Amino acid sequence: MLCHQPNTWRTHTRGFTLLEVMMVLVIMGIAASAIVFNAAGKNSSAELQKQSQRFEVVFNMVADYAILNQQTLGLRVEPDQNSYHFLRLDDNQQWQVMPDAPLFADYVLPEDFKLELNLDDLPWDTEENLFSNDLFNERLSVSEDGVQIGDEAEKKLEPPQILILPSGDITPFSMLFAFEPQFGNQQPVYFRINGEDSTPLSHEGPLDVP
Repeated sequence: MLCHQPNTWRTHTRGFTLLEVMMVLVIMGIAASAIVFNAAGKNSSAELQKQSQRFEVVFNMVADYAILNQQTLGLRVEPDQNSYHFLRLDDNQQWQVMPDAPLFADYVLPEDFKLELNLDDLPWDTEENLFSNDLFNERLSVSEDGVQIGDEAEKKLEPPQILILPSGDITPFSMLFAFEPQFGNQQPVYFRINGEDSTPLSHEGPLDVP
């Protein structure tokens, strides 16, 4: 009489348990998250660089516009709103928006980025500076009478912090473009645009620290 051995192959062959499947899913999720965070970090850095380069190009274009049209223009930065726009000084010494130049209109950065304007203690700043003259700055201040913009009601505009003159001179400044994530493993990224008395502007970055 033949004696049959138990089928051990079947006893050792089994599927994945629910716990094992969940562990694999968790590991895959962690790996996917790392890839997403790294990609987001690279994209954020590239986007911030694009934003700083946009500002650099537009500012240089505005400076050329001022020289070609012999007009005094200005840059107004709103750090709290992460925005900036350009103004022109009319014949009545009043600051006006530039309605026929959409490229020079108010521009807002994406919410993940922020702006920081610095006008003081610049490394290249000298004592003899065209814009250190109080009378010169006072003459270019905004009028108290307000400004009429199209059919809108009279509206008072804030004066620009940076002047762009027909001579090609500009107010010395440094503008910091920052990406400072509050969550995740992304690193802060900074770009800096410097204006030293005249255009073209200079571009620094990416920087690890501001």
